Amino acid sequence: MGTTGRRERLRAETTAEIKKVALGLMSSGGPDAITLRAIAREMGMTANAIYGYFATRDDLVTTLISDVYTSLADAVEAARDACPADDPAGRIAAWANAFRDWALTSPEGFRLIYGDPVPGYQAPEGSAAPEAEHRVCAGLTGLAAGAWPHAKALYPEAEFAWSDFDPRLAAEVREEFPGLPPAAVAIALRLWGHLHGLVSLEIYGHMRVQTPRPDKIYRAEVAQLIRGLGLPA
Repeated sequence: MGTTGRRERLRAETTAEIKKVALGLMSSGGPDAITLRAIAREMGMTANAIYGYFATRDDLVTTLISDVYTSLADAVEAARDACPADDPAGRIAAWANAFRDWALTSPEGFRLIYGDPVPGYQAPEGSAAPEAEHRVCAGLTGLAAGAWPHAKALYPEAEFAWSDFDPRLAAEVREEFPGLPPAAVAIALRLWGHLHGLVSLEIYGHMRVQTPRPDKIYRAEVAQLIRGLGLPA
């Protein structure tokens, strides 16, 4: 391997270590513990040296959010796609279980994108991880779309209008899922609310004193959601 190749490999390894240390600091000290100086101390680097990898703390946080969100999108999509397209119940359950598994494996990542804001962080215009965020949102909508033929008799379309949703979200759904009614978007948001709510309670320790089996509660909720869509659980 030439000098350039070794330099690139070392840079990639150091960048990965910086991100790992940053998430570790967040896990032990909260989101305000993410500072370039603290990371430099943890790694035995000078502050000036670490600025060669990330010019600002916000650049690092943006990279972390993008990496974490992408890993979530990869995980839920892989689980969903392992089930046949004609099995909407199985795809919902797989997506839901992968979401919880990912969060439990990466609680600091969950907190970074869905929980504690990093004090003073200024995200790029729009989103720190627009592609991954869109993948997760579109994935949920796709789950609702797959269930809609079974659920539509239970959810009168007149209950919802496109004006009930953010115009950007409505436009994206209408482009990617032509013919899908606004009531199905409401189903996607309800799915998200239930799944995110239970996982968030578990990640933040609020379920611990009530039950030693949050997994059982979660599975029961997912099964109930599936039955509520007119699908066999």
